[in-house]
Order: sequence, then structure tokens, then C-alpha cells
Amino acid sequence: MQLDIEPAATPVYIAGDNWLAVGAAAVAIYAIGFVIYGAVFSKLWMKLSGYTAEQLKPHMWKMAVSWIMPVLTAIGLALILKLARVDNLATGLVVSFQVWFFIVLSTRLYSFVYSPEKPGLLVMDAIHLLLGIMAAGAIISAWR
Repeated sequence: MQLDIEPAATPVYIAGDNWLAVGAAAVAIYAIGFVIYGAVFSKLWMKLSGYTAEQLKPHMWKMAVSWIMPVLTAIGLALILKLARVDNLATGLVVSFQVWFFIVLSTRLYSFVYSPEKPGLLVMDAIHLLLGIMAAGAIISAWR
């Protein structure tokens, strides 16, 4: 009797990148943002940003393109991890933290320094970005 056993699903590699991992990383970034800004802390975000629901209504169309940011972030992080020759989770997390600290956080600080933004909003955004980058880095570096 012969058993026909199909091999386990293999990652989809294009130009040396595992695109299933990149897609999963993008979904993780988006989900973290949804939980922080939509499900758990939406009222706090509105208070810190100084907006009301009425003021945000004309901008709701932007949600249709909000998926672009996590996709670009995941692709960019995958390229950095590949260029750094990351081949394990621990190194991936270290490099991801460095990307967050030296590139993402420092870029995010511009809005805080050059606007009347409240410190709480900076902290909230920084935590969101840290969690997203770390989750994406973990997924991409561990899913080899």
C-alpha cells in the first residue's frame, strides 16, 4: 500500500524574500494598529490628537488606502533583514529594534518636535510602531 502524502506548504520566495512571511508581517502590523487605535485606545487617541468624530468624518476615505503603510513597512523591513543576512529570530529582533529606534522613532519625532503635539500621542505612536516593527521582524526572520 502506497500513501500519497503531499509535502508541507513551502514559502513563496521572490528575489530571495519569503513573500508569505512579508504578507503575514504586514497583516500583523495592521492588526496591531487596529487594536491600539481602533479597538482599545480610540478615545484616548482622539483626546490626545485633539480631534472629534465629526472632524474626522471627511477623512474616512483615507482608510481605503491604509493597508499600503504596513505593506511598505513589511517589504522594507524584509529587505533590511535580508541585506543584514539575518538568519534567526534573535538577530532579527535586534535588527528590527535598531530599525525602529534609529529610523522609525527618529522620523516620528519630527511631528512631535515641529508641532504642538502632546507627548502622550508621541508615546502612543511610538509604542504602536515598536510593536508593529518587532512583530514584523519576528515573523520575517523566523519564517525561513
